[in-house]
Amino acid sequence: MSAKSSSIVTALTTAALAAVGFLAYQASASAPDHKTADKHPSATASPAPGKGKGGADQQKTEVPVPADSGEGERVVYSLSARRVWLVTADGKIKRTFEVTPSTVSPAPGTYKVNGRTLKLKGSDGVPVEHVVRFTIADGVVVGFSAALDGSKPDPNATKKTGAIRGSRADGTALWDFALRETKVVVVS
Repeated sequence: MSAKSSSIVTALTTAALAAVGFLAYQASASAPDHKTADKHPSATASPAPGKGKGGADQQKTEVPVPADSGEGERVVYSLSARRVWLVTADGKIKRTFEVTPSTVSPAPGTYKVNGRTLKLKGSDGVPVEHVVRFTIADGVVVGFSAALDGSKPDPNATKKTGAIRGSRADGTALWDFALRETKVVVVS
């Protein structure tokens, strides 16, 4: 092999290794494990409704996790409270926030995260991010997401949709927490 051919092969190999390294970095950054999720800035408790954006001196009030929501690490979704809790393995609330349900709701029960997509167009046609799916109800995929434009689904719409929408910050926190196979408990 000539010196010129050897240089080309070396350059192509270097470029390929750099591309693989970059893709590996992107994959690890978009779905951190629970050990690194605690260090993510989105993994803080959200303030109680009506308390504003908060500041260092703001007192945060946590809404207790429903008693019938099981134990251990889990995402808890209350249909009646329209609220989600991210609960750690030791039972502590990592974050809680209000959500807006869509036209189709899952039955109370225990599920597991079965799919995640960083960005897509929601079943209502709205571009969304941090989609965390966990069941199918009435023939419709049900999961958590956040609309890129901040909009909420219309729970009175005639089209069947399964989006449970939170804010973009809450969607990021849920995405960081609810990896594939994470338990999701739906209570009434």
